This record gives sequence, C-alpha cells and structure tokens, in this order.
Amino acid sequence: MPENQKQAQLIFRPMTTSDLDQVAAVDRAAFPTPWPKDAFLYEIKRGRNSVCWVAEQAESGGEIQVVASIVIWLVLDEAHIGTLAVKPGYRGQKIGQKLLALTLIECQRRGARQALLEVRQSNHAAQALYRKLGFETVGLRKDYYKDTHEDAILMTLERLNLENLAQLAQGG
Repeated sequence: MPENQKQAQLIFRPMTTSDLDQVAAVDRAAFPTPWPKDAFLYEIKRGRNSVCWVAEQAESGGEIQVVASIVIWLVLDEAHIGTLAVKPGYRGQKIGQKLLALTLIECQRRGARQALLEVRQSNHAAQALYRKLGFETVGLRKDYYKDTHEDAILMTLERLNLENLAQLAQGG
C-alpha cells in the first residue's frame, strides 16, 4: 500500500483499556525492556495527570491495529514523555512525530508549557525526531537504563509552540 494511503488511514486517539494487549505488544517489539501491560493500565486509570494515546491503522481486511503509543506525565507546567513506541515496520512514516506533536498539543491544552524526556544514548533515530520537534540536549543521566547500564540523554523543549506542533502533527 502506498505510504500516503497508509497515512490517510491513521487515527490518533486516547488509549483505552481495550488497547492494552496491542499497546504492550508494540512496546515489546520496540524496546529491549518494555513496560508491562499493568503499567499502561495504571497510567490510563490515573486520570488527569497522564496523557496516554495511540495511533491505529485499519488494515486491508478492516482489522484495526495499534501501531504506536505514547505516555506523558503532566507535572505542574511540564510534560514528561515516559514512553513513545512505534511498531517496527511502521517507522520512518512520521507516525511517531505526529503522535508526539498531537499529544504535546493536548498537554499544552492541559497547562503544560515545556517538555522533557530521557532517551537511550544509542537511539539516534529517536534523538533526531526529538530535535525535529525542537528538543535540545541538556544533560546526561548515567547508568539510567538498568538492563544495559546505558546512559540516557536528557532533552528538553523549553516552550511548547502550538503553531510548530500543529505543523508537525500534519506531517511537516
């Protein structure tokens, strides 16, 4: 299927408990140390301090499949990206960019003015995505990932810019 047709069939929406099996599967496929399904359930039920969304796509047989997910914690005026996962095979189509931009718009609507995240030092593709959204490297968290003892790059977006985020949510 051409990429533009795939993009047209994408739906971005809040995560629900019925998504949990697929969300956990995407996370397992994306990360060496995935979140357990119960962690996503906790975040969904936590209410107003968590923003949990998915990107889903209708497959050729009409089946709806979750292809990406995100969890962001709202702490005062800050949006802390806890996890962003895109299913292998769907990467490179700006799905992660659109999902992150849309959820940051939602976070801004809820009072966030800035954002931060940690990313594996070896995850250059994710770092490039975050830089595209305006995140800057501000520090290093030593031995952050306990599975591999890898350091995390600390990145921040000092100001959520609604116009810029809206453009990126459209694929710009």
